[in-house]
Amino acid sequence: MNEPINHSTPSARRKARRFALQALYQWQLAKTDLSDIEVQFRTDNDMKKVDREYFHELLHGVPANLDTIDEALQPALDRKVAELSQVEKVILRIGAYELIHRLDVPYRVVLNEGIELAKLFGADDSFKYVNGVLDKLARKFRRLEQAPR
Repeated sequence: MNEPINHSTPSARRKARRFALQALYQWQLAKTDLSDIEVQFRTDNDMKKVDREYFHELLHGVPANLDTIDEALQPALDRKVAELSQVEKVILRIGAYELIHRLDVPYRVVLNEGIELAKLFGADDSFKYVNGVLDKLARKFRRLEQAPR
């Protein structure tokens, strides 16, 4: 008998982030309607082991909170958000969204997931940049979580 898939497992969330990165990258470049992108991703990809709710939340939550996210990112950057590579921009926006809006996700998980996405999709050393920026954001938005126990 097949066990039902727990869509909140770490790997299901990781897959949701990976698809959200690709979908948001497409949205950034083409400015296609988010709902159309979501339908395309759900149709063209095997989403059985993906936290589909989390994918939906990231895909719609990042653009809905873009001004707040970019405003939060800017002090942690060494250049303007617009000057970031498209991949780094999406990774940092997803990480910032999670740090600000998903307090149930530990900051260390947010940083690790951002680093892993940058290693997979970014330029050679972009994971170091992503780590540094998200670490600065975590210090601002997750101070209590980082406090010594």
